[in-house]
Amino acid sequence: MGGATARALLDAGKKVCGVVRDRARAAHWEKAGVELVVADVSDANALIEAFRGSEGVFAMMPPNYDPLPEFPEARAFGATLKSALEAAGPGRVVYLSTIGADASESNILTQHTIIEQAIGSSSMPLAILRPGWFMENCSWDVGPVRERGVVPSFLQPLDKPVPMVATQDIGKVAAKILQEEWSGRRIVELEGPKGVTPNEIAATFARVLGKPVRAEIVPHESWEALFKSQGVKNPMPRIRMLDGFNEGWINFKGGPEERLRGSVTLEEVIRDLVTRELFGSI
Repeated sequence: MGGATARALLDAGKKVCGVVRDRARAAHWEKAGVELVVADVSDANALIEAFRGSEGVFAMMPPNYDPLPEFPEARAFGATLKSALEAAGPGRVVYLSTIGADASESNILTQHTIIEQAIGSSSMPLAILRPGWFMENCSWDVGPVRERGVVPSFLQPLDKPVPMVATQDIGKVAAKILQEEWSGRRIVELEGPKGVTPNEIAATFARVLGKPVRAEIVPHESWEALFKSQGVKNPMPRIRMLDGFNEGWINFKGGPEERLRGSVTLEEVIRDLVTRELFGSI
């Protein structure tokens, strides 16, 4: 999402500074016109220097798919981010949160709940961007689809629509908000053109590849052992997140928040994922 946001800001003619951990791996961004600052997200002083004097900051937590109990990593990041933002005083902040950050039951997305709460009292204009399930999660399905013609689905039942959105749309919306003027705190919910079912994911793969593809439920009782076999030490937060989507307590709740829709379709995303697998990133 950081990359998609940077592209959208560059396209708008904005000067972009990117905080990275490895300059060599981000060299292509420097060639594209992004000023790179090497900093660790746990280093408040480095973040202060990166944020100082900026028109706006787009902040996101590094992905953590296997958090420790009670989410100490998110608590530490939230505290560091808050102190850096308050010391640097950028014009405005967009934080990339998620659908389900307002859920009352603990799950892997609770990491964002913690960070929202940590930075929510900041005095500067703050926009909390809560996108739906990433369409790009379908990248995990490309291999099973090619090998067996199957989309293994943790989302169940197979005909239940889930709010999904493309990362390209997330980047465009984040960049647009960063260029707006507002005061106080706002929450922006973002989903794609329509909800997507696992059956529709399979049908889209079938159209793109020109072969039969079906969605297949991954039995709930197998999840814990499966995730542990993949190296996850604490699988329950991830399991509870999936339960939340399937049971409906992770969803957009509606209310006074802004609700936006992106334009990128699932088929566009899947075509791109298949092309990348065949030919690599371009």
